[in-house]
Amino acid sequence: MATFQLEFVSPEKLLLSRPVEMAVLPAAEGEMGVLPGHAPMIVALRGGVISVTEDGQVTERLYVAGGFAEVTPTRVTILADEATPVAELSKTDAIERITAAEAALLEAQDLSPEKREAAMNRLLAARAMLDAAQAA
Repeated sequence: MATFQLEFVSPEKLLLSRPVEMAVLPAAEGEMGVLPGHAPMIVALRGGVISVTEDGQVTERLYVAGGFAEVTPTRVTILADEATPVAELSKTDAIERITAAEAALLEAQDLSPEKREAAMNRLLAARAMLDAAQAA
């Protein structure tokens, strides 16, 4: 099967660098599947799970809190704000993040639209983290 190079980078380290058959990304506009030969683009990532397929099976599932992905026909480079293997997610941590994000969203109600949107994105990312932790 045809492959493309996947580079997955977080602020701490290089998480993945290898040829893969497919990656499913939590793009800001919705789930996005990437196969070899994909049209070039740069997309914002929302909180969610990136699934990596090799040899016809999902081999990696990583939670991201947000970031960007650059897609070319032969390579995908993911720059994640935060990345954690789904198997290592904690439901307790996710619930704590949701509580903190809900409080931050309430505080942001009288602030600029950009700050309210950032607070909402934190809440949505925390909820995605809980969903991923429960599904693991």
